[in-house]
Amino acid sequence: MAVKITDICIACGACIDECPVEAIVDDDDNPTGEDIYYVYADKCVECVGHHDEPACAAACPTEGCIVWSDLADGQPNRDEIGADLRKGDTPCVE
Repeated sequence: MAVKITDICIACGACIDECPVEAIVDDDDNPTGEDIYYVYADKCVECVGHHDEPACAAACPTEGCIVWSDLADGQPNRDEIGADLRKGDTPCVE
């Protein structure tokens, strides 16, 4: 799975600084051309093996800004590796 940054992002940069795999780019480098930060799904590892929860979501000051998207082909996911890192009030997409 990969995290996704929604359009309520305030572009503070906290997530970029926290991403251990440099999967997040700002709006200037968003490949879709949208004016929001972007997460490369093929690079995002949800911090599995790095942190107990996605560091970007923990650092984000905007509630509900960072969510989990659908599985990306070839992307490691928590079910496959047996990790259960979705705890507390971490927002997830259904």
